[in-house]
Amino acid sequence: MAMPGRPASGLTAPSPNNAYILFLMNKLIRKSVQDLHAYTPGEQPNVKGLIKLNTNENPYPPSPAVKRVLREYSAESLRLYPDPVCTALRERLAEIHGCMPEQLFVGNGSDEVLRLITRACTQQGGAVGAFSPTYSLYPVLAEAEEVDFRPVELAPAFQWREPPENMEATLFFLANPNAPTGVAYAPALVEAFCRRFSGVVVLDEAYADFADGVNGVALAKTQPNVVVCRTLSKSFSLAGLRIGYAIGACDVVAALYKLKDSYNVNRLSQAVALAALEDLAWMQANVRKIVATRERVAAALVERGWEVIASSANFLLSAPPEGSRAEDVFLHLRHRHVLVRYFPGGRTGRYLRISIGTDAEMDAFLAVL
Repeated sequence: MAMPGRPASGLTAPSPNNAYILFLMNKLIRKSVQDLHAYTPGEQPNVKGLIKLNTNENPYPPSPAVKRVLREYSAESLRLYPDPVCTALRERLAEIHGCMPEQLFVGNGSDEVLRLITRACTQQGGAVGAFSPTYSLYPVLAEAEEVDFRPVELAPAFQWREPPENMEATLFFLANPNAPTGVAYAPALVEAFCRRFSGVVVLDEAYADFADGVNGVALAKTQPNVVVCRTLSKSFSLAGLRIGYAIGACDVVAALYKLKDSYNVNRLSQAVALAALEDLAWMQANVRKIVATRERVAAALVERGWEVIASSANFLLSAPPEGSRAEDVFLHLRHRHVLVRYFPGGRTGRYLRISIGTDAEMDAFLAVL
């Protein structure tokens, strides 16, 4: 039976009060949230036969140790809360990176880590800096905290450009390798910037396992203003698990623990992540396959007249030959059930970002081109 004043369909009937409710909600919702330009994740469509090269997911399965945990995990244990500080995970990560567990924070994906760092390291009226173009979540995080976002335009071919000496920011996000470009910056340039910058530098190394010579952990262990952020989503094939972590000075890590949700990483995720971290050889073998495919596809695109930005990640940023528009190629691929990522914009609008899939998937992509 329909409730009085409500149509049987369940939709709210038009009412003079609706305008007042909208006015009231606008008063109740924080102005910065109303104005926020939210981050747009890559599409996750459920389409049979789709070749999905748009979200930088690993095309290979995680370690067999992960499958073993999932197969044997006790459902009974899910009635209990998880370890709120991920003790076993932090101890294993400390062993891998040669640091103390107190220097490690584990989060619900690296995006949570980045959000907490933004909250901990910015003040009202402050600012966040980053290169441009880069990971499009960074300006969203700044906007959510009501602080300015101050981009530093990269040099031609998306190479390093030294941020200005007078940059007034308390936090700088430095993705290395960068996204969506895939460019890795020279360690000497990164270290020199970290040493002269007066605020906190976050070395976002989500793609570091695919790059030779990219590892800011030594800086994070010795420089009090450097935090390295890593994820198990890419190289460990665990994007669906949502595990990220930060390495930094104990005081910075302690601040993140003050701000996090009480139980931010669930029991099953902790168990699966620990199993994956005990099998580094499996991850490294998958990385080698992806890097080999990346180089093969890059060469094939160059032969077809594409401009390819040299990548140190698990994707390629590439511009189609002169006379072809990136958006048209994107739509053509989409029509043929091949998804890549297109970023409209002054510097990125000429390019497509192509995640590296299996050899068979990349051959199918090339065939569609």
